[in-house]
Amino acid sequence: MRTYDAGKCDIVVIGAGHAGIEAALAAARLGLDTVCFTVSLDAVGNMPCNPAIGGTGKGHLVRELDALGGEMGRAADRACIQYRMLNRGKGPAVHSLRAQADRRKYQEVMKHTLELQENLRLKQGEVVAIGTEDGRVTSVTTDKGAVYGTRAVVVASGTYLGGRTITGEAVRDSGPDGLAAALPLTDCLKGLGLRMRRFKTGTPPRVNARTVDLSKMQVQVGDDDMEPFSFSTKDKPENKVTCWLTYTNAETHRIIRENLDRSPLYSGVIEGVGPRYCPSIETKIVTFPDKERHQLFIEPMGLNTEELYIQGFSSSLPEDVQIAMVHTLPGLEHAEITRPAYAIEYDCVDPTELYASLMSKKIAGLFGAGQFNGSSGYEEAAAQGWVAGVNAARFVRGEDPLILRRSDGYIGTLIDDLVTKGTEEPYRMMTSRSEYRLLHRQDNADERLSAIGHEVGLVSDEQYHAVLEKYAAVDAEILRLKKNHVYELLKRPENSYASLAPQDPERPDLPPAVVREVEIAVKYEGYIRRQLKEIQAFSKMEDRALPPDLDYEAIPGIRTEAKQKLSAIRPASFGQAGRISGVSPADLTALMIWVEKDR
Repeated sequence: MRTYDAGKCDIVVIGAGHAGIEAALAAARLGLDTVCFTVSLDAVGNMPCNPAIGGTGKGHLVRELDALGGEMGRAADRACIQYRMLNRGKGPAVHSLRAQADRRKYQEVMKHTLELQENLRLKQGEVVAIGTEDGRVTSVTTDKGAVYGTRAVVVASGTYLGGRTITGEAVRDSGPDGLAAALPLTDCLKGLGLRMRRFKTGTPPRVNARTVDLSKMQVQVGDDDMEPFSFSTKDKPENKVTCWLTYTNAETHRIIRENLDRSPLYSGVIEGVGPRYCPSIETKIVTFPDKERHQLFIEPMGLNTEELYIQGFSSSLPEDVQIAMVHTLPGLEHAEITRPAYAIEYDCVDPTELYASLMSKKIAGLFGAGQFNGSSGYEEAAAQGWVAGVNAARFVRGEDPLILRRSDGYIGTLIDDLVTKGTEEPYRMMTSRSEYRLLHRQDNADERLSAIGHEVGLVSDEQYHAVLEKYAAVDAEILRLKKNHVYELLKRPENSYASLAPQDPERPDLPPAVVREVEIAVKYEGYIRRQLKEIQAFSKMEDRALPPDLDYEAIPGIRTEAKQKLSAIRPASFGQAGRISGVSPADLTALMIWVEKDR
């Protein structure tokens, strides 16, 4: 193919899904000349799986991203049509916001945001090669022969890279929703020396609401007292739709079992590793043979469509089997499938190939984000996209990378898990992955991370000052309460800030967000103090840097497995070294003795 010089830019972002969007916006907003490529402009911000934002652990990521200056929370508040706070019956550490989105509205919002962004060019085209010289990124080449000189590249390829969709015996090279797969880039990345993986995910069938009997299902309404995702959203969200709940049954399970020989999962057609925490319905039936039923959520795809999404019914079985399965479900006996379910395999990188900045250890200026890094989920992708975009900009400027630590929040935990421990399956964020859940709540993400976003340059002075004023009010109210008997009363689980109002006539009129922070701080004072001490101990280990060129093979007292893992991952600190699978406390002690002796 003949190529031509298409000019230069600072940063190229490959992909305009949730990771690519945040990477491109972050880089452009930091003043870098950025070009974002997508295989189809109609796929910008696409939600090929469930059209929803947030969920357990994932809602935390959206709030943290918003506090840092990301876009997902703001877009969600413009496009979401039903809000629910999950885990309300549990403590505040695991409260997680989830909202059903209007799929096309979300895409429209995000695409227009990219189109309006200064320093950003959004282009339809497939990047087929990344050029390098002396171990550094120098260019990208598109399928049309355009060569763009660039100093950094963010690969945010989602499930398009080497994409292959599978519905029973129907197998084709394809990205999600029948869009073209990105095939040549995998060979280029392998040629650059990157270790690649093959992962798999799936999606359930969609049905026409006109053919569904919703009266046979349980109604799932949104919350009355709704909260937005973005701290900057002033208008209260509005619930515009209802969701429903139905269940599988013995007949559903019988049909699945009798057709397992036609399942690509069990016939060997599917080679990629799927997500353990989001299994297909056939996997659920095989794994839990004694379970009589599995719940399924029936959720609208948007306000201007009759398509309904069957959450929990992901499958790769043939279409005729899917039809039979769906018709066994209460309320769906006569449902018309508008889009059959499919599994999709795709290529991704071994994330231990990356630094915590999300830059490749082998190719300077090459960054990864989202499913390319082995994660699953829109929210995980968006969070990594922001970090990759910021660090690509800092790399081009010759600045030190921004590293979010586990002690900073869920985004730091997500990235540390990927680059330190790696993953053998698509990684999903859960609240249980954080050691500091009580401190890393979704409600206080602005307090924890807005200063970082402001320092980076993606949170405005006005936004940051609003956060400072909010928590100054929180501190002032806690101090006032400590001076009277109400403070001790508020610690009791049966009391709330509101219920104690008659005993506290001098209390100020405070915004609900301030009241919530006050109440949590008082009720969980002892637990919070303990976790702060744990973070102090953690920080000491993170601050003890390890030389980047350390020869682990030469250190006596470290087991062979640990030497191999340390040499491969090259941890930046003693803290990171201690989290590597296969490195024991004894290995860490030997490492400490050697480094101190060497110094």
